Amino acid sequence: MTFSRNLLLFAALNGAMSVAVGAFGAHGVPPEAKALLTTGGQYQMVHALMAAVLSIWPSAGRAGRVAGWLAATGGLIFCTTLLLIAMAGMRYMGAVTPVGGTLMIIGWLVLAWRAVRLSPVA
Repeated sequence: MTFSRNLLLFAALNGAMSVAVGAFGAHGVPPEAKALLTTGGQYQMVHALMAAVLSIWPSAGRAGRVAGWLAATGGLIFCTTLLLIAMAGMRYMGAVTPVGGTLMIIGWLVLAWRAVRLSPVA
Protein backbone atom coordinates (compact mmCIF):
# COMPACT_ATOMS: atom_id res chain seq x y z
CA MET A 1 0.00 0.00 0.00
CA THR A 2 1.30 3.44 -0.88
CA PHE A 3 0.27 6.66 0.71
CA SER A 4 1.05 10.32 0.40
CA ARG A 5 2.72 11.49 3.60
CA ASN A 6 2.66 15.15 2.51
CA LEU A 7 -1.03 15.07 1.64
CA LEU A 8 -1.84 13.36 4.94
CA LEU A 9 0.17 15.99 6.84
CA PHE A 10 -1.58 18.82 4.96
CA ALA A 11 -4.97 17.23 5.63
CA ALA A 12 -4.19 16.84 9.33
CA LEU A 13 -3.12 20.48 9.65
CA ASN A 14 -6.29 21.55 7.82
CA GLY A 15 -8.36 19.47 10.23
CA ALA A 16 -6.65 21.06 13.23
CA MET A 17 -7.23 24.55 11.82
CA SER A 18 -10.86 23.69 11.18
CA VAL A 19 -11.41 22.76 14.81
CA ALA A 20 -9.61 25.91 16.00
CA VAL A 21 -11.68 28.15 13.71
CA GLY A 22 -14.90 26.44 14.80
CA ALA A 23 -14.03 26.77 18.48
CA PHE A 24 -13.05 30.40 18.05
CA GLY A 25 -16.31 31.09 16.23
CA ALA A 26 -18.33 29.46 18.99
CA HIS A 27 -17.02 31.76 21.72
CA GLY A 28 -17.57 35.48 21.93
CA VAL A 29 -17.66 36.68 18.34
CA PRO A 30 -20.47 38.69 16.78
CA PRO A 31 -23.24 36.66 15.10
CA GLU A 32 -22.17 37.60 11.56
CA ALA A 33 -18.59 36.46 12.31
CA LYS A 34 -19.88 33.26 13.92
CA ALA A 35 -21.79 32.32 10.77
CA LEU A 36 -18.74 32.86 8.55
CA LEU A 37 -16.41 30.95 10.87
CA THR A 38 -18.86 28.06 11.22
CA THR A 39 -19.27 27.76 7.45
CA GLY A 40 -15.54 28.02 6.79
CA GLY A 41 -14.65 25.50 9.49
CA GLN A 42 -17.23 22.97 8.31
CA TYR A 43 -16.13 23.14 4.68
CA GLN A 44 -12.48 22.93 5.66
CA MET A 45 -13.08 19.86 7.86
CA VAL A 46 -15.01 17.97 5.19
CA HIS A 47 -12.26 18.58 2.67
CA ALA A 48 -9.48 17.78 5.14
CA LEU A 49 -11.15 14.43 5.75
CA MET A 50 -11.50 13.85 2.02
CA ALA A 51 -7.79 14.54 1.54
CA ALA A 52 -6.83 12.29 4.48
CA VAL A 53 -8.81 9.38 3.06
CA LEU A 54 -7.37 9.90 -0.41
CA SER A 55 -3.84 10.07 0.99
CA ILE A 56 -4.11 6.50 2.31
CA TRP A 57 -6.59 4.93 -0.14
CA PRO A 58 -4.62 2.21 -1.97
CA SER A 59 -6.49 2.59 -5.28
CA ALA A 60 -6.60 6.39 -5.32
CA GLY A 61 -3.65 6.69 -7.64
CA ARG A 62 -2.34 9.97 -8.92
CA ALA A 63 -5.82 11.31 -9.72
CA GLY A 64 -6.98 10.60 -6.18
CA ARG A 65 -4.03 12.44 -4.71
CA VAL A 66 -4.64 15.37 -7.06
CA ALA A 67 -8.28 15.42 -5.94
CA GLY A 68 -7.14 15.43 -2.30
CA TRP A 69 -4.73 18.31 -2.84
CA LEU A 70 -7.36 20.32 -4.71
CA ALA A 71 -9.97 19.73 -2.01
CA ALA A 72 -7.70 20.49 0.94
CA THR A 73 -6.17 23.55 -0.71
CA GLY A 74 -9.62 24.80 -1.66
CA GLY A 75 -10.86 24.25 1.89
CA LEU A 76 -7.90 26.15 3.30
CA ILE A 77 -8.40 29.11 0.94
CA PHE A 78 -12.17 29.14 1.54
CA CYS A 79 -11.86 29.02 5.33
CA THR A 80 -8.97 31.49 5.52
CA THR A 81 -10.74 34.10 3.42
CA LEU A 82 -13.90 33.80 5.53
CA LEU A 83 -11.76 34.12 8.66
CA LEU A 84 -10.15 37.29 7.32
CA ILE A 85 -13.55 38.74 6.40
CA ALA A 86 -15.04 37.88 9.80
CA MET A 87 -12.17 38.88 12.06
CA ALA A 88 -10.20 41.52 10.17
CA GLY A 89 -13.01 43.11 8.20
CA MET A 90 -11.17 42.41 4.96
CA ARG A 91 -14.33 42.37 2.80
CA TYR A 92 -12.30 42.36 -0.41
CA MET A 93 -11.25 38.78 0.43
CA GLY A 94 -14.76 37.85 -0.66
CA ALA A 95 -13.38 38.04 -4.20
CA VAL A 96 -10.90 35.26 -3.36
CA THR A 97 -13.33 32.97 -1.51
CA PRO A 98 -14.81 31.50 -4.74
CA VAL A 99 -11.32 30.35 -5.74
CA GLY A 100 -11.37 28.02 -2.75
CA GLY A 101 -14.88 26.87 -3.57
CA THR A 102 -13.93 26.20 -7.18
CA LEU A 103 -10.91 24.12 -6.12
CA MET A 104 -13.12 22.06 -3.79
CA ILE A 105 -15.60 21.42 -6.61
CA ILE A 106 -12.84 20.45 -9.03
CA GLY A 107 -11.43 18.10 -6.39
CA TRP A 108 -14.78 16.30 -6.18
CA LEU A 109 -15.02 16.14 -9.97
CA VAL A 110 -11.51 14.67 -10.25
CA LEU A 111 -12.52 12.08 -7.64
CA ALA A 112 -15.65 11.27 -9.67
CA TRP A 113 -13.48 10.86 -12.77
CA ARG A 114 -11.19 8.53 -10.81
CA ALA A 115 -14.19 6.49 -9.66
CA VAL A 116 -15.30 6.01 -13.27
CA ARG A 117 -11.81 4.90 -14.25
CA LEU A 118 -11.46 2.32 -11.45
CA SER A 119 -11.77 -1.32 -12.36
CA PRO A 120 -14.59 -3.01 -10.44
CA VAL A 121 -13.52 -5.56 -7.86
CA ALA A 122 -14.77 -9.04 -8.67
